Amino acid sequence: MHSAQLKRFLGVSFLAMLVLAVYVGVFTASVLKPTPAQAEEETEGAASAAAENQAGGEAESSAKSESMLVWLYKSLGLRYVIVFLFITFNLVALFVMNILAVRREAIIPPALLQMFEAHLNEKRYQEAYELVKADESFLGRVLAAGMQQLSSGYDAAVAAMQEAGEEENMKLEHRLGYVALIGQISPMFGLLGTVDGMIVAFNKIAQSTTTPKPSELAQGIGMALVTTLVGLIIAIPSIVYYQFVRNRLNRLVSEVGVISGELMKRFATVGTGAKKA
Repeated sequence: MHSAQLKRFLGVSFLAMLVLAVYVGVFTASVLKPTPAQAEEETEGAASAAAENQAGGEAESSAKSESMLVWLYKSLGLRYVIVFLFITFNLVALFVMNILAVRREAIIPPALLQMFEAHLNEKRYQEAYELVKADESFLGRVLAAGMQQLSSGYDAAVAAMQEAGEEENMKLEHRLGYVALIGQISPMFGLLGTVDGMIVAFNKIAQSTTTPKPSELAQGIGMALVTTLVGLIIAIPSIVYYQFVRNRLNRLVSEVGVISGELMKRFATVGTGAKKA
């Protein structure tokens, strides 16, 4: 990964972490601090507790309504909220960076191809080399590597293009590999949450002298189920995205090889026809 790309990724990750910290802080405060409506509900519930016990013994907790977001937060717990938000923000950053990197304009710019071929037709080899040398696309770097070695012969130029193509492909594959890594570790965190939640539930049973109520086991069971669900929700799109982008990348890399090979065939018998900068 180039230094500019590394700085861009670190910048996106730092911004994601900043947003994550602010989001977790604000959301935690909103969850832990009762709203006036909740305080009023608790007061009314305490005042009518005796009447409810006499009427049917309904629990107060069943009368309180929670939003889905608050319920997910309480089921996951602060630890898993931070872990899954961190994974999600980095996954979104990788989605954006990889989809921009595998655009046709970024790998095989039509303008570059057209201008390079025009320079070759006009026998302006030095201008053609300077054009591809200044270009940062996949095709530009492959052609620049080949043009630079033309003074050593056609075979050396072809070998240099193959080496440059493998290097550029490896850089893109490495960045895309992080998406596959997230697709693999997300279910593992979900499985970890499942085991953690079941331990919490069984620990509640072990510490209780009587049969525990379902509401007392709900926290551990909720953690076990929700962490697995969130892990799979993150992993499934990651795996699908990885396969889709990888297939597209392989197709474009193969196209670069065909195009560069056809262009450099003009120098098969020329040898030193192009100048080296």
